Amino acid sequence: MSSEQRPSANRMTLQTFKARGAGATKGFKLLKKKRDALKSRFQFLLKDIVETKLLVGQGLKDASFALAKSQWANAGDDITSTVVERSKKPSVLVKLVAENIAGVSIPVFKMTRDGTRDSSEETLGIAHGGAVINATRETYLKAVTQLVRLASLQTAFKTLDEEIKMTSRRVNALEYVIIPRIEDTIHYIILEMDEQSREEFFRVKKVVEKKKAKLLKERIEQELLAGAKSAVNVVNAIDAPSALGQKDADVIF
Repeated sequence: MSSEQRPSANRMTLQTFKARGAGATKGFKLLKKKRDALKSRFQFLLKDIVETKLLVGQGLKDASFALAKSQWANAGDDITSTVVERSKKPSVLVKLVAENIAGVSIPVFKMTRDGTRDSSEETLGIAHGGAVINATRETYLKAVTQLVRLASLQTAFKTLDEEIKMTSRRVNALEYVIIPRIEDTIHYIILEMDEQSREEFFRVKKVVEKKKAKLLKERIEQELLAGAKSAVNVVNAIDAPSALGQKDADVIF
């Protein structure tokens, strides 16, 4: 803080900075706990993402194989265009909801399925291959479920990563910048107040010494003045004419 303007050194300023220091220390501890909780959740999400990616890969393989079996069961015809033509309304919807983790809002995708909207596809493959097509539909539904879960995990992973970085910057700023600056200011104010106390003590001591010297000088002057007055009175008494040296005209000797 050498390049900054120093605050005034008094008890009110000292109490203000002590309150700031206590608040900064409390905020540092809370942010550190928050960062630790986010990191713990981050590690859990990382492990879950790896497992889900493996499941998604296997699910897509199973779905592709099931689609090939459906086409083979449907006399080799491509059923993709037929499914697209019959799909008027989506039976699977994804909603975005928020999950609170250590005060951080994490987006989560929730998948819902309305089976009544699949009525147009239920008649697909009535002639032959209907059971295989229904199994393919269920396989793809499982793959889509895993894909939505993976998307939700990766979105939460990215959000947590950004929040952890921001929280870490705040923790480091409090630990290495703000709290040391406040402690330095408190130390400076205490030193200045001690210096002011010593200056005040020295000033009072000097005033008392000067007052004592003045009183002593006045007392000496008064004593000298009193001694001078008494000496003058003695001299006046000696120099006064004697009544014995005068002759009274009425007395005859």
